[in-house]
Amino acid sequence: MELGFAKQRMLTQLKKQIDLPKILNTYPNLLVNFMSDSNHNWPTWEVFTQNKNGAPHEHAGSVHAPDAEIALQNARDVYGRRKEAVNMWVVPSVYIVASTPEDVGPFFDPANDKMYRWPNYFKTPEGIKQV
Repeated sequence: MELGFAKQRMLTQLKKQIDLPKILNTYPNLLVNFMSDSNHNWPTWEVFTQNKNGAPHEHAGSVHAPDAEIALQNARDVYGRRKEAVNMWVVPSVYIVASTPEDVGPFFDPANDKMYRWPNYFKTPEGIKQV
């Protein structure tokens, strides 16, 4: 990707003004503090996106943030930057409850004796695009 002339000039001037080795010599713990565990202790938030109105929300991934508002902003920046979502949910990962592989038999067995719940017994009305 090619930068415009004005952006290139501004970037060149900025590089001249910032002397990273000098800054790191003056503040040796700057990078250590920046990369410290304080950033890694933020909770994980699961992100669910909706591609268009009426569509179901789908799991898009996860972000780290100190609170729900920042998690939503981070999710927007990561998973909504190309306008592929019209709505987003963020949920703390600790509140996600899932079955385990060991539960396959006992957990899902009750569904097998209720054949009336299977969709092949119902006819889809004409004009329905998405069920």
